[in-house]
Amino acid sequence: MGEFWPVPDLLAYLAGSWRVERSVRDLAGGDEGHFGGTTTFGRLDDGGLLHQERGTFTWRGVPRPAERTLLFLPGGSPGAVDVRFADGRPFHDLDLTAGRHVADHPCSADLYRGEFTVRDQDHWRTVWRVRGPAKDLVLTTDYAREG
Repeated sequence: MGEFWPVPDLLAYLAGSWRVERSVRDLAGGDEGHFGGTTTFGRLDDGGLLHQERGTFTWRGVPRPAERTLLFLPGGSPGAVDVRFADGRPFHDLDLTAGRHVADHPCSADLYRGEFTVRDQDHWRTVWRVRGPAKDLVLTTDYAREG
């Protein structure tokens, strides 16, 4: 087997609950943060998934509750999805048929570049590199299937 684990049906792969550990590094200021929690991918009526992340984000030693919601909608093939914000705005595409994908998301003057990699049936990772006038960050998130 190669370095990446191919995912022929991405919505089936993601469905369920995942433990989430995320590190956040501010390369400009040197600050570091951490998020720990869970992400649940629940079925939507249209065949997509509702991504709900909940946990605690600690920044500069101060823990706070944190959550976000995304939509993972069917893409052009079973290995691909269209990721959208909760309000339906486009976020990025995602195709893990080869076990790895790079996606860009422009946000104002900043550019978010995400690399998604799948290690096996129960572990995957995202690394977002954020560059621009307002941000210089690296966010690394590890997902491990629960249950």
